[in-house]
Amino acid sequence: MTLPLAMLAAVLLALPPSRAIGQTRNPSVVPAASTAASQSPRAEPQARPRVCLVLSGGGARGGAHLGVLKVLQELRVPVDCIVGTSAGAIIGAAYASGMPLDVLEATIRPLNTALLFRDVQRDDLPLRRKAEGKYNYIGPEMGLSTGGISLPKGAVSGVALEAVLRQLTARQRNANFDRLPIPFRAVATDLGTAEMVVLDHGSLSAAVRASMALPAIVNPVEINGRLLVDGGVSRNLPVDVARAMGAQTVIAVNIGTPLHERDQIRSLLGVTEQMMRVVMAQNVHESLQDLSPDDVLISPDLGSIGTADFDRLLEAADAGERAARNMAEELRRLRLDEVSYAQWERQRLAPRPERAQVSSVTITGTQVVNPEAVRAMLRLRPGQSFDASQLDADLRRLYATGDFESLSYTLADQADGSQTVAVQATEKSWGPSYLRVGLNLSSDFSGNAYFNLLLAHRHAWLNTLGAEWRNELQTGRTDRLGTEWFQPLDVERNMFISAQVETRREPFDIFSSGQRVARYRRDETTARLQPGLALGHAAELRAGLLRGRVQLNKDTSADLDDLQLPSVDTGGLELQLRTDTLDSLSFPHHGMALDLRYFESLPAYGADLRYDKLDLAWRGATTLDDHIVRAAYYSSRASGDRALPEHELAQLGGFLRMSGYQTGELLGTRAQMGRLVYAYRLTGPGLLQGMELGLSYEVGQIREVVEESRHQGTLRSNALFLAVDTPVGPLYFGVGHAASGSNAVYLFLGQP
Repeated sequence: MTLPLAMLAAVLLALPPSRAIGQTRNPSVVPAASTAASQSPRAEPQARPRVCLVLSGGGARGGAHLGVLKVLQELRVPVDCIVGTSAGAIIGAAYASGMPLDVLEATIRPLNTALLFRDVQRDDLPLRRKAEGKYNYIGPEMGLSTGGISLPKGAVSGVALEAVLRQLTARQRNANFDRLPIPFRAVATDLGTAEMVVLDHGSLSAAVRASMALPAIVNPVEINGRLLVDGGVSRNLPVDVARAMGAQTVIAVNIGTPLHERDQIRSLLGVTEQMMRVVMAQNVHESLQDLSPDDVLISPDLGSIGTADFDRLLEAADAGERAARNMAEELRRLRLDEVSYAQWERQRLAPRPERAQVSSVTITGTQVVNPEAVRAMLRLRPGQSFDASQLDADLRRLYATGDFESLSYTLADQADGSQTVAVQATEKSWGPSYLRVGLNLSSDFSGNAYFNLLLAHRHAWLNTLGAEWRNELQTGRTDRLGTEWFQPLDVERNMFISAQVETRREPFDIFSSGQRVARYRRDETTARLQPGLALGHAAELRAGLLRGRVQLNKDTSADLDDLQLPSVDTGGLELQLRTDTLDSLSFPHHGMALDLRYFESLPAYGADLRYDKLDLAWRGATTLDDHIVRAAYYSSRASGDRALPEHELAQLGGFLRMSGYQTGELLGTRAQMGRLVYAYRLTGPGLLQGMELGLSYEVGQIREVVEESRHQGTLRSNALFLAVDTPVGPLYFGVGHAASGSNAVYLFLGQP
């Protein structure tokens, strides 16, 4: 994983000239979450040496720890304490809290990069936020305040990651890590002081989450007033912490990522990542000096498995198993006989807590967001049995609203056998006023290049019902300025009113024989008032009033007698139904989306003309392994006997909108188009969606407004394209061919 430039600051913090980190090598002064960290738990005399397992960090390479545990179990080697850093903390915490090894492996097996580091799945987004996907936002969401512009603390919040960690540590029944079946410590780094912090009590999942909060990638975690990040910065192989727990023999598993070779460092990001590896390599080297001849060092050969290759976790587990078997002779001297080991294993295994009845649900941490709105999105109610998977799903949906930096919960057992649930919400420190920047680019390599640059502002929670004010400024091919006040009418946000005003100027071109001969523009100003109703989580219905004005103007053109340039007032009633269950707008693999709009232009509401219009847009996708089929249909037409006026223009032509024709080449007052796309997934999704090779078949019809450029009958077109998801949005390179013989080449950034 390439590490952002922001991580360099964390690296520099980890290298103070006064050796603040080195001063913590004495276990008696290791900064800890409580004084218990410097004590030696369960220090009663033993006939065999006290064995402590030390598991280092290394991201996805941490799958090797699973293979080591498998060999220890086969050799009947018991473990008296575990210390873990980052990935080592994940495996160590699950094992120490009593999870059976086969269950641990089954839980780890389906994990991948997308699941762990993609906080928001599109299925969890409310429909209002799904609509934002049509804009190709680049860069992070920024906060806007009187103090200026602020940025998030990390690329991902870790909400999805913490849900997995809660699943892995669900057997924890005591806040004191010494009272786990195997005493456990997680190692993190204080971002403010660069000191090692040993976590020995509290929420096990939160401790692990802090231990693996990679600077600038995953948001830091605040525990006991300290802002904590990945423990690998200060101690990636914490042998000294194991000694502080009374370890007489240490089994150390070192999976640390090796340094890049000289020729692999080719950029500023490469230098930054190498600096991080240097810091870890230095503190691992120091830790290795703490090992004695009685200790066992296991160093798996993980080859090309990188810190971000979570799809290769089981491959790393195999490497760990091979390395542990190579050390079998050294490990056998620590083994127990079958009866004694079976007794130890029974004591280690902890049953998964039974579902208890919930006596109360509290919401803490909200300042701007109405806590009753949070409670309304939780399905858990007092008197019900606690369901961890249900609550995790609700927290993901809450996070998807865009109001929170993190969400977590804690359980507390009561004397009567019930449980209390406390949901801790941390609102975005850079909110509640936000800025986003969007960009779309298109070029046909024939001199026609277009762009749209968007600046979007959103101010959330302007009142207790969650009113939101949105403003958008766009310039480029289409100039647009719009504002909207969105007012929910209840805390559940099932009913709302939207008031919008927008002015836009967009060009339309006149083509003859495939060549542009004139350019006009359409200037429109509209105001809308729309009451609405949410139909579940993925659909809504709106009905309201529209009032506006449209003007067609010359830009660069000769006079065309058959094209009138009216200036008309518009007004009437509109009804809109929207539903969206697509898993992705750019690279959908399943689901469908429908946008149906009916508009009735009425002189009674200020319109100059009487007509009805129906707009329909539908998209769907289905997937079998790496093969994806997508379909779409678009239509804009009069719904009654009256023809649409010339200012109600529809355009076809351009990438995946009749790809063999130039952008906007097909212009008319009535248009329809169907599209069928087959795509083959070349690379699987990770932090991004990956890469696809696709082929489209497109069919369309249009009733054109200019006689000399008329295209008769049914039009057919095809496209062959390569699509890549990039940090700045989906990028397409394609060629289009029309049955009429015209061709087009496209480079397209954004949503086609």
